[in-house]
Amino acid sequence: MSEKKLPIWLRAYGLAAYLYIYVPILILMVFSFNTMKLNIRWEGFTFRWYGVLFNDQQVILATRNTLIIAALSTLVATILGTMAALALHRYRFPGYNVSETVMYIPIVIPEVIMGISLLVLFVILKFQLGLLTIILAHIAFNIPFVALVVRARLHGYDNAIDEAAMDLGANELTTFRRVTLPTIMPGVLSGALLAFTLSLDDYVITYFTAGPGSTTLPLRVFSMVRFMVTPEVNALSTIWVVAVFLVLLAGQIAQSRRT
Repeated sequence: MSEKKLPIWLRAYGLAAYLYIYVPILILMVFSFNTMKLNIRWEGFTFRWYGVLFNDQQVILATRNTLIIAALSTLVATILGTMAALALHRYRFPGYNVSETVMYIPIVIPEVIMGISLLVLFVILKFQLGLLTIILAHIAFNIPFVALVVRARLHGYDNAIDEAAMDLGANELTTFRRVTLPTIMPGVLSGALLAFTLSLDDYVITYFTAGPGSTTLPLRVFSMVRFMVTPEVNALSTIWVVAVFLVLLAGQIAQSRRT
C-alpha cells in the first residue's frame, strides 16, 4: 500500500509553524555572539558575553539553586504523584470524587493564587522563606501533574497481571517492584520529566515563596531583563537551549537503540 504524499499547502503550513516557533530562538542565539550590548543591530562576532556569564557569580548561584530545587521536588513529587495515581486507580473510598477533584485544582487555578496561598501558609507555620519553602511549593504543584500523567498510563491497565504475580507467590511489594512499576514506568518517567521542566521554568510561585539567598534562574533572568535584554541573557538562554537539545537527542538515540 503506497503512502500518500502530504499536500503542498499542508507542508507549507507545517514549515511556517516551525519557523514561527524557532526563528525567534535562532535570532536570540545569534545575538548572543554580538559585540553590541544593545540588541538593535548586528555589529560583530565575539565570545565576550559567555565569559561575562561564566564569571557572574549570581547567575551561577541561581543555576545551582534551580537545579537543586528541580531535582529534589521532582523526586518527591514523582513518588507521591505515582502513589496518588495508583490509589485513585485501584480503590474506591469515601470521598473518592472529592479527592479526585481536589487533586487537580492546582493545575486549574492561576499560579498567583497558589503562590499567595502557599506564602500565607508558610507565614502561619513560621517557616523561614528559602530553598526549603520553594522545594515544598514545587512539590505541591507538581504532584497533580505527575498523577495525571501516571493515571493516563494506568488507563486500561490489566490488574490480572498483578493477581497472576501474587498467585505465583509474590507479595504486594514484590509485585509492585517487579510487575507494576516496570509496566507503568514510561508514564512515571514522563511525569517526572514534566515536573522537572515545570520546576525549572516556574517564576510566579517561586517569587512568592523565595527568601534571601534562594534566588532561582527565572527570578535572576527576570531581574536582568527588567530594563533590556542584554547579550549575557542571550548567552544564558543559548546554553539552556543547547543543553535541552542535547538531552533530547541523547534520549532519541537511546530509544532508537532499544527498538
